[in-house]
Amino acid sequence: MMAVLCVLILGLFSGWAVSYKQGDNVTLYVNKVGPYHNPQETYHYYTLPVCRPDKVHHKSLSLGEVLDGDRMAESLYYIRFRENVERKTLCKLTLSEKQVDELREAIEELYYFEFVLDDIPIWGFVGYIEESGFLPHSHKVGLWTHLDFNIEYNGDSVIFANVSVKDVKPFPLEEGAGAVVGGVGVGGGSLTVTHTYSVRWYESNLPAARRAERLRDYSFFPKTLEIHWLSIINSLVLVVLLLGFVIIILMRVLKNDFARYNVEEEGGCDDLDQGDNGWKIIHTDVFRFPPFKSLLCAVLGVGAQFLTLATAIIVMALLGMFNVHRHGAINSAAIVLYALTSCVSGYVSCSFYTQINGQRWVWNIILTSSLFSAPLFFTWSIVNSVHWWSGSTQALPATTVLLLLGAWVLVGFPLSVIGGIVGKNRAGSFQAPCRTRNIPRQIPPQPWYKHTIVHMAIGGFLPFSAISVELYYIFATVWGREHYTLYGILLCVFAILLSVGACISVALTYFLLSGEDYRWWWRSVLSTGSTGLFIFVYSVFYYRNRSSMSGLVQSSEFFGYSLLTALVFSLMLGSVSFWASLAFIRYIYRSLKMD
Repeated sequence: MMAVLCVLILGLFSGWAVSYKQGDNVTLYVNKVGPYHNPQETYHYYTLPVCRPDKVHHKSLSLGEVLDGDRMAESLYYIRFRENVERKTLCKLTLSEKQVDELREAIEELYYFEFVLDDIPIWGFVGYIEESGFLPHSHKVGLWTHLDFNIEYNGDSVIFANVSVKDVKPFPLEEGAGAVVGGVGVGGGSLTVTHTYSVRWYESNLPAARRAERLRDYSFFPKTLEIHWLSIINSLVLVVLLLGFVIIILMRVLKNDFARYNVEEEGGCDDLDQGDNGWKIIHTDVFRFPPFKSLLCAVLGVGAQFLTLATAIIVMALLGMFNVHRHGAINSAAIVLYALTSCVSGYVSCSFYTQINGQRWVWNIILTSSLFSAPLFFTWSIVNSVHWWSGSTQALPATTVLLLLGAWVLVGFPLSVIGGIVGKNRAGSFQAPCRTRNIPRQIPPQPWYKHTIVHMAIGGFLPFSAISVELYYIFATVWGREHYTLYGILLCVFAILLSVGACISVALTYFLLSGEDYRWWWRSVLSTGSTGLFIFVYSVFYYRNRSSMSGLVQSSEFFGYSLLTALVFSLMLGSVSFWASLAFIRYIYRSLKMD
């Protein structure tokens, strides 16, 4: 177990700048290529007909880098620290007609490449495409055969690097091969291309400890993320209004209810069911345990686990524990925390299951540990199979799959069992202010606006509206190439989301009880848990209207993991809303004067 944890944690605390002496070799790794509009559809750089060594040596990668689709390999580029190079020949390639067509297809699909130098990503397009005129129409495709590397340094450290082609003319790739193109060509259905490169070093005043700022300031991709205070203010106003509704209006109604019910009690009403209505009349049924107790407790346990995990990741990000130069650091942290917080799900689920007189606690632990891991494995199997079929680098190698499986089998599941056993042994009795009758009370017919589907629509839409603007920036980060750095704002929005969910759940629970309907257990989970459905609908809208993603590979990953994201939000918000409703119900019935 400890060995697996050590392997998972190693990737979190690496990626610092390396010290060089003048003339030292600075290794440039080639990584991946892929369509510009499909960020998760990536292939190894050497799948294209490009300059490559006789024997490819791959770099040892962290778990987060592998999950991010990185497959770094040594290149033929020879770069020495602080030594300029001008138009040095990289290699000469003789391309067949099929290889020329491969390059043309890649360029027409806007393939970009990613290199890595001292943990600094370097991006550039494989080629150039130009469309001009209508009649006659001109379609030109060119290959960048020369790259200018611009590298900034400070003292003995590399600060930043990028690649430029602004002073270079693209090498034209005409339909078919074998013709004399640009003055260079051979017959026999082939084409000879010479690749060259230049290296220029520039001194920088930025210290190595702050080189991440330089990477954030520069972007090969268009920047769309800005500090969006207007959306935060909008969300804060919504929270204030909701809190005002719950605290002022609801408490005033409760105050009147308390006064009326307690006056009736002091007036000698022996039978509380006679001449009474509202939530007091169901005091002998409101704490009647719900059906599917094991599933309910599993939802609460896994929701508490994701609540802990999300809070921990945001706090770690605020503390600066994620190095922007280390690919996939957040992925590694999420896996480690998911394994470690499994004890939280086991404890919460089994503890509450024991309180509500659950007997099959072993089955409850198994259900809790598989409630999310089973859909995750099923979705990953489909997505990974699509990536494997297409040859994408997003397909995980067998060693990584075994490592992740070992993390769950040796760490996650045992911690769930341990947490469940501790929760079972430490669980007390269920704290119910009222006794429950043996015979359940008949529930009167409810108006349409108190039906489950209406409560789900209201309870899901309001929390979603509080985060809808921020959700765009999160999607642009996860499904794009942006580096999200506004973790303070993210923490505020996360707190807003939980507050709105709790307030809405309390309000909807009160309305439900006022109609003499005591089936609040599952209703409280579903009311704000339906936010996940709104998030998935938004993901469909984002895919169609806010992105240019397409193709089977990208679509399967996007919709597969969007479904999992919706499930996570449903579990997390369902858990928060349930505990808020339970605390509210205990408060109001404890405040009544009853025997």
